[in-house]
Amino acid sequence: MKTVYDVQQLLKRFGIIIYVGERVLDLELMATEIKELYKMGLIQKDEFQNALLILRMEIEKEKNHGKG
Repeated sequence: MKTVYDVQQLLKRFGIIIYVGERVLDLELMATEIKELYKMGLIQKDEFQNALLILRMEIEKEKNHGKG
């Protein structure tokens, strides 16, 4: 898993499709869903950590991009 698209595909495996229309909100909601999947034991620890890292990096990128 290397991209936000990969995280979306992971969520899609569980029937979770997220589109709010605002990029940062979409990413934050994806992170919440990943946390829930991990709490329920549906994804492995490495998938959980990797997905959150990807999402956090993308959130930071989006927030910093908006400052310009």
